[in-house]
Amino acid sequence: MLHSGGWAAVSRPHVVDAGLMVSAVVITALTLREPAYVPAGLAVAAPALLVRRARPALVAAITMGADLAAMSALVAEGAAAPLLVGAAATIALYSLGRHGERVWLTGTALTVGYVTVIMIVDPVNLVGKVMQILAAVLLGRLLLLRHRLLERRKRRAAETAVSTERRRIARELHDVVAHHITVINVLVGAGRTTMASDRAAAEEAFVTAEHTARQAMAEMRQLLHVLRADDTAEPTDHAGIGAAGVPALVEQAHLPAELDIVGKAVPLPAAVDHAVYRIVQEALTNIRKHAPAARARVRLSYLPGSVEVEVTDDGTGTPVRSRGGFGLRGMAERVALVEGVLTAGPRAEGGFRVHAGLPLAMPERRPDVDHSAPRG
Repeated sequence: MLHSGGWAAVSRPHVVDAGLMVSAVVITALTLREPAYVPAGLAVAAPALLVRRARPALVAAITMGADLAAMSALVAEGAAAPLLVGAAATIALYSLGRHGERVWLTGTALTVGYVTVIMIVDPVNLVGKVMQILAAVLLGRLLLLRHRLLERRKRRAAETAVSTERRRIARELHDVVAHHITVINVLVGAGRTTMASDRAAAEEAFVTAEHTARQAMAEMRQLLHVLRADDTAEPTDHAGIGAAGVPALVEQAHLPAELDIVGKAVPLPAAVDHAVYRIVQEALTNIRKHAPAARARVRLSYLPGSVEVEVTDDGTGTPVRSRGGFGLRGMAERVALVEGVLTAGPRAEGGFRVHAGLPLAMPERRPDVDHSAPRG
């Protein structure tokens, strides 16, 4: 029994071509009624099959010429000519369609000339021979087109995977950097303004800023660890970055905020759990940036089959249209990845509202099929 290395060796192109050469000789010797054809045609045609991939037009010309020469010799001697095109010529015609990407016009001219000579030399079973020729060439061409299509699909799949990974990295970087830097900026500003009047409050603000900076570094290291790993899938261990971390996130928002949890908390799929945390984080970051004097309210609702996240504020701050940056785009991408629905925009009574509905049942993703290219 051949092991995997043995099968790989057998599938190498030169071994396949050698097998086709031997097969052409054997088939011709078994099917021809006149053995004189064997040395006359195959002595030249069969060895040419060894280079059928690199020189398809040349091999087609050699095999068809040898086939016609042997056919003419048989007809001149009064012997019965073959009813079908020779095996070597058939393989060469297939190879012309399969590997002759840049010699298509040359191959067409060779084929037309081949059929014309057959009509003159031996018109017996002409229809069968023409059908055999067309079938061989078209089969090779169809496999060539299939190979091109599969290669195009692989390239698109690879480009899509790279683009998806780049967007995921951009989302993570934005969420980590924007949130923590905004918090640190608020804390440092508060400490600077209270340093002269209330050193204790200023010291507390600086200590909290230091803690936030360390947390940012920890999340950055985790993200870099994921980038260096071979597996580019969405990480499942987010070290508290999930729905369970939302209360601490609201508590550390450094703005007037309250949290409402509706329903009984249930375990969430990893991607949904991570999205809940990042949506709340980004929404609070936007409030600090655009409406720092506003009051925020976070509502986390556990519903049958889904979880909803809503973050609202009552502030005016910066005009609402300036909030549509990378943060909202990243939230939309996260929600789309779990087949959820995101709405974000100004409220009629003032302020801004972000609402996301996320299904608990994650959509099944079909595994990529490895379409190996035909080897013929």
